[in-house]
Amino acid sequence: MSTESGTRTMIECENLVKIYKTKEIEVVALQGLDLTVEAGELMAIIGNSGSGKSTLLNMLGGLDRPSAGKLIVDGKDLLKFNDKQYMEYKRKTVGFVWQNNARNLIPYLTAEENVEIPMIFTGKKKRKERARELLEMVGLYKRRHNKLSQLSGGEQQRVAIAIALANNPVLLLADEPTGSVDTKTANTILDIFREFNRTFGVTVVIVTHDRQLSKKVDRVVAIRDGRTSSEFIRKKSYAEELKELENETEAEESHVELAVLDRAGRIQIPKDYLDTLGIKGQDRLRVEMEGRKIVLFPPDEKLGS
Repeated sequence: MSTESGTRTMIECENLVKIYKTKEIEVVALQGLDLTVEAGELMAIIGNSGSGKSTLLNMLGGLDRPSAGKLIVDGKDLLKFNDKQYMEYKRKTVGFVWQNNARNLIPYLTAEENVEIPMIFTGKKKRKERARELLEMVGLYKRRHNKLSQLSGGEQQRVAIAIALANNPVLLLADEPTGSVDTKTANTILDIFREFNRTFGVTVVIVTHDRQLSKKVDRVVAIRDGRTSSEFIRKKSYAEELKELENETEAEESHVELAVLDRAGRIQIPKDYLDTLGIKGQDRLRVEMEGRKIVLFPPDEKLGS
């Protein structure tokens, strides 16, 4: 699927809804979420606990099914998938990196053997060569014969990235990939994502609660209450920012924040703006036009009486 500008759309979510039901309770995790990700993007999805970001990641990874709406990945309509198609999708289209290394690695195998496992399931040939190539790219070629207990947390996570890329997926999903490592290791992991993105064109989507990630990616999408609330778009390239740091020049803010207007005309105002004005979630606002601007006013006590 291509857009008018000629770029290919990797992910298209439209009015996406996910409802979890039990006998006692019904939880709406996504409430009509809209999101578009172009092929080759390196982007992050942020949000507080319960915002719906992990639910979205699970659906993109084929681990959970949407309740309603539209979800297309790499031209494939996931709402129409049967179980066999989901299995094929998870093996060949998407790669997944978990925060918990136990979900990525088998402890009694070496790093090289772990990377070979996804290729065994797809019948890929020259598995050892591919595994060594990937371990070289994540800086662990010399540690390829080490088992899980002989690797640090950061090294284990780098092996997990190699595993996720073993079958050449077009989409790489990472769930809090830097959540359990120190800052230096986190920077190394993010640099690896950027290298694979730039070298192979793989689309990378990172879900995190860490807003500092925005300094390393091109676009950040914020989710609040199950909907896309705002986006942070990079003003200048990451390479330009690094050059500024090298020259010890004072860098301006790297991203600009844009509120997202959904297809129903709804917009989420940043929470800190509302808190500053003392506006609560259920308050009414005055909306007026001032030239080419739409201005929101706090509720008028006289109008509310």
